[in-house]
Amino acid sequence: MKYCVLIIDGASGWPLPEREGKTCLELAHIPNLDTIAQEGVVGLVRTVPEGMEPSSACACMSVLGYDPKVYYRGRAGIEAKSMGISLDEGDVAFRCNLVAVRDGKMWDYSSGHINDGEAHALIAALQQSLGNEKIHFYPGISYRHICKIKGERDTLMATCTPPHDIPGKPIDGFLPQGPGSELLRDLMARSEDVLREHAVNIERRSRGDIPATMIWLFWGSEEIPDLPPFKRKYGLDAALTSGVNLLQGLARMSGIEPLDIPGVSDGLDNDYAAQAGGALKALEERDLVVIHVEAPDEAAHGGSISDKIEALERVDGEIVGQLLAWGKDALRLLIMPDHATPIPIQTHAPDPVPFMLWGPGFEANGARAFTEAEAKSTGLFIEEGHAIMGRLIRG
Repeated sequence: MKYCVLIIDGASGWPLPEREGKTCLELAHIPNLDTIAQEGVVGLVRTVPEGMEPSSACACMSVLGYDPKVYYRGRAGIEAKSMGISLDEGDVAFRCNLVAVRDGKMWDYSSGHINDGEAHALIAALQQSLGNEKIHFYPGISYRHICKIKGERDTLMATCTPPHDIPGKPIDGFLPQGPGSELLRDLMARSEDVLREHAVNIERRSRGDIPATMIWLFWGSEEIPDLPPFKRKYGLDAALTSGVNLLQGLARMSGIEPLDIPGVSDGLDNDYAAQAGGALKALEERDLVVIHVEAPDEAAHGGSISDKIEALERVDGEIVGQLLAWGKDALRLLIMPDHATPIPIQTHAPDPVPFMLWGPGFEANGARAFTEAEAKSTGLFIEEGHAIMGRLIRG
C-alpha cells in the first residue's frame, strides 16, 4: 500500500456575504475533490489544540502525526533548522519578514511577494548595516527570513504579532511589547533607514511594485528538538514537497526526506503539475509522500477571493487529478487543510477543518462535496488532530 497526504494550506474558511454566503471551497469548481468526498470518509478535525496559536507550524505538526501539545516549541526554530542555521545555548531565532508599511499602517506583510533575488540583496544589506557578533540575518524564501540573536534570551518574553494578522491597521499598537521587546523594536526601526533608499526598493517603486520598507520580527523560539522519527513512529519511509521552509524544517526534524522539485513555490506561480509528478515519482521508492501547497493560504492572506479559488481549482485539476490516476486500489489519500484562513480576516483561525480519507478500507459516509458544511454534516469529528495520520495508515 502507498500513502499520500495532500495539505491544501488555508483552504477552508468562512461564508462570504458578498458571494451569497458561500465559502471558497463551495465557490470553486473542484470535481476531483468532490468525487473523493463522495467515495471516501469525510469529517472535521481539530488540528490546533485549544489555546494554541493557529499557525501552520502547530497545525502541520498535527497533520504529520505529532501532538503539538507535546512537541511544539515555536516556529522560527523550525524554519532555522530547515535552513541549516544552528542555534547554540543562549541563541534565539525570530522570523524576519520583509514588510511594507505606508502612512503608519501595515500595507503588505510580504512586500508584494518580493522575489528571492531582491529579498536576498536586502537581507545582505541588513546584515552589513545591523549585523554584528550578536545579530545575524539569514536569507530565506521570498519575504520570509530569519534573524538570530545571541545572548538576549529575554527577547522570547516579548509579545509579538504576525504582520499578516494586521492588514491595513496602524502598526504602533502591534509592535513588540513587554519584557525583551526593546531590542526587537530597535532593529525594526533601524531597518527602515537601511531599506528606504536601497537600489532594490528604488527599482521596485519605479516598476510600481510594493517596496520592502522595514523588517518585522515575530515567532521567536530557541533551538527545536527533533521529533521521534516518522519511520520509527509509523513504520513508513516518507518524503515531503513544499515551497516553504517551515514544512521542510518539520520534515528534517522527523526524518522525512524533503524533495527538491523544480518549479515548486509558495504562490500562484507554483508548478502544481510538476509538484504532483515529482511527489508520485518519489512514491515509487517510498511508502508515503506529503504534498504541501501554500498558494490558497497566501491568497487568503492577501484578501483575494479569486486567487484563492484559482489556487483550489488548480490543486484539483493538476494535483488531485494525477493522484486519482494512480487508482483506488493502489493508494490511500488524506486530503485536508492544515488550518482555516478566512478571507474576511486575512489570517489564520483555529476552526476545525474538513478532511477526507480515500482508498482501500475507506467507505463513503455520506458527503456530497469537499466543503466545510458537508464535512460537518457527516457528524464525524476528530478532536485530536495528530491522530489523523494513524487513521490514514491503519484505517
